[in-house]
Order: sequence, then C-alpha cells, then structure tokens
Amino acid sequence: MDVFHFTNIDIHLRKNEILEESFLNNFFEIIGLLKCGHPIQYILGETEFAGLRFRLNAATLIPRPETEELVYWVRTHLKAGDRLLDIGCGSGCIGIALGHLCPGIRLTGIDISPEALDMASQNAAYNRVDGEFLLRDILHSEKDVWKNYEVIVSNPPYVRECEKTDMDARVLDHEPHRALFVPDEDPLLFYREIARFGQRYLSEEGFLFFEINEAFGPAVTDLLQQQGYRSVELRKDFYGKDRMVKGQK
Repeated sequence: MDVFHFTNIDIHLRKNEILEESFLNNFFEIIGLLKCGHPIQYILGETEFAGLRFRLNAATLIPRPETEELVYWVRTHLKAGDRLLDIGCGSGCIGIALGHLCPGIRLTGIDISPEALDMASQNAAYNRVDGEFLLRDILHSEKDVWKNYEVIVSNPPYVRECEKTDMDARVLDHEPHRALFVPDEDPLLFYREIARFGQRYLSEEGFLFFEINEAFGPAVTDLLQQQGYRSVELRKDFYGKDRMVKGQK
C-alpha cells in the first residue's frame, strides 16, 4: 500500500495486474532492509500518530502509541489562545497533534537537533498546524529568552544506560541515542531541570506534563511535589505501566 500508493481495496481490485519492475526492485529492497532489522517507519520515512502522518529521519524517534495517551490527556487542559511548549519535540508529533486537536493554541517546540527541528517544521506544514520550532537546550535554558506558557509537555530522554541490554536491537541500532538515554547516576536529570524551568515560565496555575520511564513513577511524582507543584497525578498506559505525570503550578 505504501510503496505503490494503493488502498487496501485497490490491492484486491487490481490483483491480476503485472507489477512494474521498478516497483518490484523497490519492494525487495525494503524486504532486505526489514530482514536486517531496519524499522519500517524509517524505511518508508513516515508513520501515523494520533490520526496524523508524520515524516521521520534518523534524528527523530519513532512515535509510540503510549505517547498518544499523553497527547489526549494534555488536550483536556488546553484551550484556544493558550501557549504550549513542547520540550525535546523531535519530529514534533506531540505538539503538532495537540495543535491539530486544539485549534488556536500557540505552539512552540524546542530541540537540540537541527535535523529534528527541520523535520518538525515540515510536519507542521504537512499537517497544516502553525507553530515555531527553535534550537534550544533545556539544560542551559538561562542562555535564551522565554515566554510564559499555559502548558509545558515533554517526553525527554529517560532510558538508563543499564537498560540497553533489555532493548530491541531495532531501537538500539537505528533510533537516536541522545533522544533515548540518560546517565545511570542521574536518571531524573531532565525531569528536574524541566520542573525548575516550569516554576519560572509556567503561567499561574499552568500545567506540566511528562512521559516517564515506568521505573520512576513515584520518583518523578515526589520530585514535582518537592519543587512545589500541586495536584500531581501519575497515570498508567494501556499496558498498565506508569507512563505519564501531571503537575500544576
């Protein structure tokens, strides 16, 4: 369907057609890449997320279904005119999906990868969502000028180096490591810094949302409470694993 741009119905209606040699060569090249462990999303250069199509490159993570749950949770706390900051936006899937679901919000995405930001800009245009995408490092936020935001959302790096042995080779060999891993000795690095940032740049009664490592639900909850957030809530994903946390300034 993706390679030949057929619908599922087309495949059945045209099943007796002789395929062009160029298509067959392309198809078998893809089969070869799949056999070598390349993720289908990178081979095709795009994937579906929250009902939208997103283009991908080697600098962007493949969006996960669990992250869609975070999007739908954040959606309930946004209204037209709100400023949304997506920290570590990658392909832009979280912020752009929210921009599509909540027309009228003012979206800003930041990332340390120029290649990811270029892809996020393309995806925003492709899905007809307005937004700005800026090259910034949240670990050194003091270097930049910021606005105030009604909602901040982040799916930061949260896989510990010690967890590599349990990961699928397709992830380890192909997805960007700096978007995945944190040091074993400081696994809450990004959560701590973003929570501090939020206390400064969230509007009064604004909301902070995180996707988290399933092993650190209570730890992230405690961290937000210690930094002065209220109404802190931990939610599980559809696998029953701790996956999302919300706090209010």
